[in-house]
Amino acid sequence: MLLLLLILWLARMVTIVPEQEEGIEVAFGDVENAGGFMSEQSEIVPLPTEPTTPPAASSDNELLTQEDDEALALQQRQREQREREQRERELREQQEREQREAAEAAERARQQEAIDRANEMGALFGQAGNTNGTGDTQGNGHRGNPVGHGSSGGNDWSLSGRSLRGTLPQPSTSFNQEGKVIVEIRVNAAGTVVSAKHKGGTISDRATIQLAIDAALKAKFTEGDHDQIGTITYNFKFN
Repeated sequence: MLLLLLILWLARMVTIVPEQEEGIEVAFGDVENAGGFMSEQSEIVPLPTEPTTPPAASSDNELLTQEDDEALALQQRQREQREREQRERELREQQEREQREAAEAAERARQQEAIDRANEMGALFGQAGNTNGTGDTQGNGHRGNPVGHGSSGGNDWSLSGRSLRGTLPQPSTSFNQEGKVIVEIRVNAAGTVVSAKHKGGTISDRATIQLAIDAALKAKFTEGDHDQIGTITYNFKFN
């Protein structure tokens, strides 16, 4: 029995147990079979790849930049429009000023022509009066003065074919400048000054000019056939 037990024990000790494939495969690098022995049934697991980043959408900054460009373009167009309108307005004002100056020059020429014609007529009347011995070169208050100009109180007036009634009204003495103010007057058929405006001179003070206009409106002339344009020149001097 002892011998039989010994044989059985030896038989158990030398039994070969087939090895079984166990464990976890570890890959080192990209070398084929770097993980060791692999069976034909082993499945190669692909390495994970990085996810592809989708293209970025248009950012808010790009939209803001586009809006800024459009706003700048609009401002540029508006500025060019304003400049064009300004040039057109200046051109119109210049044309109107030139037309007004031309009309004033024509009116002055017409008045001067009337004065020269009246002077020629006055000279003719004066010669006729000297020839006959009974001429009256001064005229009376209603017939008028063919010369159509004169002086009164150190100031001058001019109104073709008319005479001054009485004396020329004097402006107030509360003036601030010394010089000359020319006032253009319109006289109706009855000899009343119906309007007056500043025409020229050497004084630019508005208060002094207004004093001359106020005085000119009080002037009286002889009667005529229609309204006439004349002038009164006031000489302002400090005492």
